[in-house]
Amino acid sequence: MAPQTGSTEKEAKPISAFPQHLTWEEIKIHNGRGQSQQQWLVIDRNVYDVSTFSKLHPGGSRVISHYAGQDATDAFVAFHSDKALVRKYLKSLLIGELAPDQPSFESNKKKSLLEDFRELRCTIEKMGLLKPSYTFFFMIFLHLLVLDIASWLMIWYFGISLVPFLVGMAFFTTAQIQMGWFQHDLGHCSVFRKPKWNRLLQIIVINVLKGLPASWWNHLHNQHHAKPNCFRKDPDLNMHPLLFSLGKTLSVELGKKKKKFMPYNYQHKYFICEYFCFLGVL
Repeated sequence: MAPQTGSTEKEAKPISAFPQHLTWEEIKIHNGRGQSQQQWLVIDRNVYDVSTFSKLHPGGSRVISHYAGQDATDAFVAFHSDKALVRKYLKSLLIGELAPDQPSFESNKKKSLLEDFRELRCTIEKMGLLKPSYTFFFMIFLHLLVLDIASWLMIWYFGISLVPFLVGMAFFTTAQIQMGWFQHDLGHCSVFRKPKWNRLLQIIVINVLKGLPASWWNHLHNQHHAKPNCFRKDPDLNMHPLLFSLGKTLSVELGKKKKKFMPYNYQHKYFICEYFCFLGVL
């Protein structure tokens, strides 16, 4: 009797482990804290284990770890321009998906707020407001160089008497403030299509012209946009009146007491004062 090859091959096929249906209760446990050191997150209802990958994440381990045990769909969309490329790396991290009876996000999030935000982003993209103008950014960079050079020429040519010093300081302060915002757009890869060109010009602006490391700024600012105004996760909250809070103890104590010495909704009013104070110290 001839062997039944068809049925044998069918029985020999391994049973796929996917999709593994998971609940939010199971996912929330894997937040990298407590007994479970694993880090799971959700993107478009797919569940990924980023426990090992977080250390290799190009944007830094903290940014992706802040979403452990949570839905990271909106952050994923906002941080990655080439989503097709990133999804190739996600395939090896996939461990399952949300069960059909589970919502697409945590219970503590408002559905209407998320829907409004996503609709707003789609509207902005359709209007082309996220497409950069190369002419505009070129003129910005050019006027920054002019102001910076003019500030040094003022001191070199007229000396360090009071009036030339004040005029030079005004030029220099204006240039430094504008450089901060310009490198901010470069840090978000919002100027050029290719990230490497944004990174290169950012290094020129913040490293060379401002004297600050781009990697340090990107590390902190990415966390800020990943978890804006979330205590322990947003580095911008670790501040104290006039001085930075050094160390974890002081910042934690201020966060628990909910001190409001420097409310974030008034940042635009005291940023320029910080620059003048900083230049006065120098």
